[in-house]
Amino acid sequence: MRIGLLQCDDVAPELREAHGNYPEMFAALFHRVDPALEFVVWRCQDGEIPDDIDAVDAWLTTGSKHGVNDGLAWVDDLCGFVRRLWEAGKPLVGICFGHQLMAKALGGAVVKSPKGWGVGMSFNSVETRAEWMAPWQPSLDLLVSHQDQVSELPPQTRVLAGSDFCPFYLIQIGEHFLGVQGHPEFAKPYSRDLMALRAGLVGEERVREGQASLAAPVDDTLMVRWILSFMKRAMEGRGA
Repeated sequence: MRIGLLQCDDVAPELREAHGNYPEMFAALFHRVDPALEFVVWRCQDGEIPDDIDAVDAWLTTGSKHGVNDGLAWVDDLCGFVRRLWEAGKPLVGICFGHQLMAKALGGAVVKSPKGWGVGMSFNSVETRAEWMAPWQPSLDLLVSHQDQVSELPPQTRVLAGSDFCPFYLIQIGEHFLGVQGHPEFAKPYSRDLMALRAGLVGEERVREGQASLAAPVDDTLMVRWILSFMKRAMEGRGA
């Protein structure tokens, strides 16, 4: 399978030597499940928006330090591309910013959460069991780093998992769009360093809570299995 990675940010220069950049993070994680996967990267934050929706089998949108409501031209262009994927029935999975972008592009809304930053581990209950959730478990716990959240859902959306802190954590739109607020590609050392780097923004108390939460197990590999299963099912539904 060829996956188009819509890159919407770079790892901060201070952390890149130790942790790599986002394309390397995604490749390392996904190759643990399927070493044959091929990633093709578009640097959307530099204005590099794909022309051909069929250049790859499925698409994946990364997180970003930017917000979908920041009024950036490349974000508006990427929203247009997301709508093209939707209309064509092409599989798309959105991670964090990508999850929010997908919701906004299709008529939902995103706001800065009054609950503040989510950092460290997030703990979520799976409310709806989809057929592609294999292996199954009733919880989904992933690393996060976000202030924005989806506040209004677009049409044809099912909420699959959430928590009191983030009710719309895992959503499916139609049969070929999937969004998750968490970061399966994050490793705990990166999350720890990112929290330390952003302590002034996030707040010392929230960072202490986030650092302590890193003792919990993370469902990163499970989420990748679910993503790949979702993509393959969506591809079959499209006749790929």
